[in-house]
Amino acid sequence: MENLLDLAATTGQLLLARNESLTLAESCTGGGLACAVTEIAGSSAWFERGFVTYSNAAKSELLGVPEITIERHGAVSEATARAMAEGALAHSPAHWAVAITGIAGPAGGSADKPVGTVCFAWAGRDLGCQAQTRCFSGDRSAVRAQSVAYALRGLIHLLQGASDYA
Repeated sequence: MENLLDLAATTGQLLLARNESLTLAESCTGGGLACAVTEIAGSSAWFERGFVTYSNAAKSELLGVPEITIERHGAVSEATARAMAEGALAHSPAHWAVAITGIAGPAGGSADKPVGTVCFAWAGRDLGCQAQTRCFSGDRSAVRAQSVAYALRGLIHLLQGASDYA
């Protein structure tokens, strides 16, 4: 796996080159993505703010995620991840948002959504929003680290001009 600091530094370089900024909406990573980003000296030039919305109430209150979205699809769903990313953009002047919501474990999984299931969304002001779901293996720490890396790789891919995160 790539080094998180290298991924964060690459993200920053790409955002700086575009004169753009980033906001984050995190749940299962508990601020881990913001921590990786702020390890980079000078990140205040491109990192605008982060939201750690661990509870469903926080997702609704801070990001405007509709309660009906969480009721219908669950907190761990692409629909909720999209709403989180869109809410982060709505509550920030940033150009880009990344959202992460998932089940890091060791408990909380189900047959439909086992431990390690993580939903991501990437949103750009002028590009709309896209989401993906992945299932990572390992313990809680490993799932969270893999989630942070995957989120950064997805944003890098989009910042390099891809139309989707394929």
